Amino acid sequence: MTNPLVFTHTLDDPAKSIFSDEATAFLAELVQEFRPRLFELLEQRKQRQQNYDNGNLPDFDQQTQSIRDDEWQIAELPNDLKKRRLEITGPVDRKMVINALNANVDCYMADFEDSQSPTWDGVVNGQINLRDANKGGMTYDDPTSGKHYAVNQHPALLIARVRGLHLPEKHILLDDQPIPGALMDFALYFFHNYQQRLQKGTGVYYYLPKLEHGDEAKWWADVFHYTEKRFNLKTSTIRATVLIETLPAVFQMHEILYRMRDHIAALNCGRWDYIFSYIKTLKAHPDRVLPDRQMVGMDKPFLNAYSRLLVKTCHQRGVLAMGGMAAFIPSKDAEQNQQILAKVHADKTLERDNGHDGTWIAHPGLADTVREIFVDGIDGDNQLHVLREQDDNITQSLLLQPCDGERTEQGMRMNIRVSLQYIAAWLDGKGCVPIYGLMEDAATAEISRTSIWQWIRHGKTLSNGTRVTRELFREYLQQEADAVRKEVGDKRWQDEPFAQAKQLLDEITTADQLVDFLTLPGYQKLA
Repeated sequence: MTNPLVFTHTLDDPAKSIFSDEATAFLAELVQEFRPRLFELLEQRKQRQQNYDNGNLPDFDQQTQSIRDDEWQIAELPNDLKKRRLEITGPVDRKMVINALNANVDCYMADFEDSQSPTWDGVVNGQINLRDANKGGMTYDDPTSGKHYAVNQHPALLIARVRGLHLPEKHILLDDQPIPGALMDFALYFFHNYQQRLQKGTGVYYYLPKLEHGDEAKWWADVFHYTEKRFNLKTSTIRATVLIETLPAVFQMHEILYRMRDHIAALNCGRWDYIFSYIKTLKAHPDRVLPDRQMVGMDKPFLNAYSRLLVKTCHQRGVLAMGGMAAFIPSKDAEQNQQILAKVHADKTLERDNGHDGTWIAHPGLADTVREIFVDGIDGDNQLHVLREQDDNITQSLLLQPCDGERTEQGMRMNIRVSLQYIAAWLDGKGCVPIYGLMEDAATAEISRTSIWQWIRHGKTLSNGTRVTRELFREYLQQEADAVRKEVGDKRWQDEPFAQAKQLLDEITTADQLVDFLTLPGYQKLA
């Protein structure tokens, strides 16, 4: 049978090793079997959003009340997924993979999504790197510094995050349409690594981003069941951690767990994307406009309620509840570093006290500080015993509660400056970028540009009395672009796609309709 997939990019020898005949045939099977339903699910997302735009609010689904009320548990967790107190995340380039596997953490989430710019070379080399990591003995020699990197004897547990359901892979077509990036990432990682992992006594573990509904979880469960059956593997060989990083998903957590009960391992508070989704989902609601992003922390009632509800839901069903990201980067200035570590300590203490079983960091330099809280500060491998049964009922109104705080000129300018630099880096093939002391990925750029779009849409004013308009945004954009150009220098400004990033930021921030994800128009500009 002729393979139905068409590659729009010539495969070099390393790519051919990933896209072997057998691997490509498996990928084609999955796309043919599951893409039609995926298109239906994405259409249902649009319909739900239209409902919110018409004035309705997300809520718990009365039709699935029995799932929330009934007694049931997920399949027993494998031992190596019961201890995930500290996880590090990062893109899948070779040096980063080695450094993350060697970090003083329990798990490493290798990311094909928000911290990875999905260039063709990036996603193919990412698969090669994870294949080599699973084989063992992975090394890298840095051509710039000459430094040698090698994975230590006892690396962190590797978990791969695939792309979201909305993201296409334009370099591979089926019936003249791009295949889903999520299926490409899932299929290739599974095919090339399941045997190695089973030989080591573990399973094939994934993170799934951006889910909104139990029906989407059911789709993934069916992909997993199909794969296990095709390769004659026992059910639950594949395990997934689902990020609760969209506002609709917080009302569907029991349903997501139930639909994936044979394959679920944990839910994770993807807090930055959750804030972005709050803005995007409630974009037509003038009473739900957020302040400066620096003001929106986990101590805010709507975010703290989300964290506590996730813990309670997970532990009721025997599932781990993972905390969110500490995006700070340690500073070489001792006094400044002390302030950074104090902020991280307070944030992670709140998560631990809410009952989370583990948490995320973006930089290995934070590991020791966070280990004090989530390793030394927890009795055992997790906190599944924390059931939060005495909590007041967490209601729709609390989860949607407006957030107080100022909208400032400084905050707006910082949003522009961060977005501009991040988008430029992303278009240049870098998805995870240190900017002003934070490790920024797509989520923080999304918050920054959607906040301004919403302020323009509803004619909000800044704390100094200035009304936010397209004209004001463009004035600030030019000024901040000039400041960034001065900061990075003319040569770097010319060599990297800053001008292209400025144009894209302008287009998506001033558009009449909110662009769902900046990575969609951005992807069309990538090689």
